[in-house]
Amino acid sequence: MISTSARLLRLLALLQDRRTTTAPVLAGRLGVTERTVRRDVEKLRELGYPVTSRAGADGGYGLGAGGALPPLLLSEEEAVAVAIGLRLATSAGLRGLDDEAVRTLARLEPLLPAPARERLRTLHAATLTLGEPETVDVDLLVALAQARRDACEVRFTYVRPEKAESRRRVEPHRLVRGGRRWYLVARDVDAASWRTFRVDRMRELTVTTWRFTPSEPPEPADVMVSRGVSTAPYPVQVRVRFEVPRAVLADLVPPTVGVIDDDGAHACVLTTGAGSALALGMHLADLGLPFRVLSPDDVATRLHAAAELLLAATAPA
Repeated sequence: MISTSARLLRLLALLQDRRTTTAPVLAGRLGVTERTVRRDVEKLRELGYPVTSRAGADGGYGLGAGGALPPLLLSEEEAVAVAIGLRLATSAGLRGLDDEAVRTLARLEPLLPAPARERLRTLHAATLTLGEPETVDVDLLVALAQARRDACEVRFTYVRPEKAESRRRVEPHRLVRGGRRWYLVARDVDAASWRTFRVDRMRELTVTTWRFTPSEPPEPADVMVSRGVSTAPYPVQVRVRFEVPRAVLADLVPPTVGVIDDDGAHACVLTTGAGSALALGMHLADLGLPFRVLSPDDVATRLHAAAELLLAATAPA
């Protein structure tokens, strides 16, 4: 028979697995009587664990939220997943979280079984992060997320290179991670329109007590960010139809490069931008897929002229 301490740990693990588990099921899993289960539940409560109980046919015991986080009993695969997440957090550019991630990883890694520890170290040794992420204060992200949850208006100073600082009042809708940066999709109260903001450019953020009624933007938040990053900043913007399904083009064009929309079952339309028509044409041709420029007409004309120059330059002498 296992000791009481070991049985309590097993009971705690069982309570973490499901929202509610009946006393007979717990007794069967632990190999004890239902009376023992009830006594063990009381012992967990005395130790500070918020074990809830519910009567009825669908009732049972569960682990509720409490003032202190209970120890998590993880399987080997779960522990590896947590460790990988902690390693990613150390390079995610979240100021105020990287030190905590390193400390937690230092405590977790020695406790992993040898095979799991070796898998984690092998993965870490074989991977690199391309480029440095823009640093964002994790407290700023948390404040924006809480304001979104509570539907509270936020105010901040927005700083952009070569442009005057501006004070903004917005209704936060969604935080989006795009490439190396974090973005906030929000309704700009003063402009009465939907905007995307780079979180690393926000200063002097204040979460007000002014409540708003949440609403939906004209298109999904990830699409707004993708369009804002891949198209809006560029002088040349274009819509191109590809004769392939959307999934095929999505494997070649990331969201930071363009927005892809379905156009029937076997075609799609890419909206993207570039610094010049020639650069745009080179990128499109490099995809190696059949395409046709839909709009605007002047870009199509410039691409046609560029193509003729390239043909002439490569024609046999």
